[in-house]
Amino acid sequence: MTEKIKLTTDELRLISLFQSVTSASARDCIVDEKMERVIFIVNRGHMGLAIGKGGTTIKQLQNVVTKKVELVEYSDDPSEFIRNILNSDMVNDIKINERSDGSRQAIVSVDPKRKGVVVGREGRNAEKARLLAKRYFQISNVLIVSPEQSAERTNQVS
Repeated sequence: MTEKIKLTTDELRLISLFQSVTSASARDCIVDEKMERVIFIVNRGHMGLAIGKGGTTIKQLQNVVTKKVELVEYSDDPSEFIRNILNSDMVNDIKINERSDGSRQAIVSVDPKRKGVVVGREGRNAEKARLLAKRYFQISNVLIVSPEQSAERTNQVS
């Protein structure tokens, strides 16, 4: 389902550095100049190894890269992948819809009180979700919505 992803020599170098520092395997790397960060897509089950005890490994990598390093655990399932990108504890539900023009859209439902945290400062988490969903699953848009609070309360009671 995913198209071939072409990596630049810089991205390949960063993946090699990531793997030598963390001993975890990364399947992809995105240098996001706009948000001054490097995003690594980590193979399933390698997240703990990549972060290290108390976050020491990831901090060491950030010092070498001199940019903020963000990690996302890969999944073949688009909903689970988006959940991994946005912090699975804060996501209530994800629906992926085919639109009439043939494009795909993900609608992510979150608790209204946590929407700001999920979207992230300056929309950085939402932007990361859009970038990665498009890159891996040809999902053209990721909408982060919070249902009415009254409906939310109903869901919490039942």
